[in-house]
Amino acid sequence: MISHISGKIRKRKTLSVIVDVGGMSYEVMIPPAVMKGLDKARTEDGLITLITYHYHQVDQSRAIPVLVGFLNEIEKEFFEHFITVSGVGPKAACRAMALPFSVIADAIDRGDMALLKTLPGIGEQKAREIIAKLQGKVGKFGLIRDSGDAEMPGIEADVRDEAVNVLLQLQYKKAEARDMVEAAMKRNPKVSNCEEILNEVYKGSKVKSKS
Repeated sequence: MISHISGKIRKRKTLSVIVDVGGMSYEVMIPPAVMKGLDKARTEDGLITLITYHYHQVDQSRAIPVLVGFLNEIEKEFFEHFITVSGVGPKAACRAMALPFSVIADAIDRGDMALLKTLPGIGEQKAREIIAKLQGKVGKFGLIRDSGDAEMPGIEADVRDEAVNVLLQLQYKKAEARDMVEAAMKRNPKVSNCEEILNEVYKGSKVKSKS
């Protein structure tokens, strides 16, 4: 069982990296939330150490070894909790972890269906199952100081805060307002100002009311 791997990253793909370890290369799947922190985690000489989850994917009567990489044991532990949900395998979990671990853990703990449904591959039913299985069990992971950028890319904090404040003036509760803004930014990463964020929030509420 491979528990960790140290070497130099030779190639990056969307959801994996090729790590050269003493002349032998390994492909390691990397959740998007972890991928953002890889550069900061490398040493001055370019080496990186990944804590790995090692499993075998059964495909047409053969077992294919697969590695999933993390920057610390706590990230790996959260991943191991996540895959205990029925129907969420390691590859699906890896793709789903597109937001910082602390954000996902907090959403689970609060029963935030709206945010969980923004995760790749997670629909409404799966979000319900995740909450039912893990709510009340992942609180400590909400304290993770995520290795990647915990903020949504391309949006200044004061713009997000401005959008939240507008929603507060419209009588929304603070937690609800923050969730609405985060969900809107996830649906449309191209938003760049308060007005665009609020327009996306409105569009999302209209879709939700029709469903």
